[in-house]
Amino acid sequence: MQRHSALIPLSHEHKRLLFVCRYLKKDAAPYEGFPLETQARFEYMVKVFQELMVPHIQKEEYLFEKCTGHDPRVDALITELQGEHRLISGMYSAITESTQLEEDMDKIAVSLEAHIRKEERVFFELIQEVLPGVLENIHWEK
Repeated sequence: MQRHSALIPLSHEHKRLLFVCRYLKKDAAPYEGFPLETQARFEYMVKVFQELMVPHIQKEEYLFEKCTGHDPRVDALITELQGEHRLISGMYSAITESTQLEEDMDKIAVSLEAHIRKEERVFFELIQEVLPGVLENIHWEK
């Protein structure tokens, strides 16, 4: 199914976050201009989480608010996704105390990647199918 125009900005952010996930994993492939040293990858993760992830989650929470109360399947999925937001945010908050930074970044990357794929493949598809009218009323600030 083609992505609804209201969801395209979130999908673009997901694409960037999926790159971050690949880069944070223990078995990360080299990318030009992206050092593989653990500390450099950690610093990049902090930058991306502050600049992209925090506003992205705020947008998703707005979307969740607009989509809640219309369909029990959507409501159940929103509850699940919000729990994942809390889990990933908690993992990120705890990483500053980490004694195994490489492993903890890998865990965040794996969890975030699975979460994004669920949003793209399950949640977005479902709301496009059952809540097209709600999506028509979603307007992001430019």
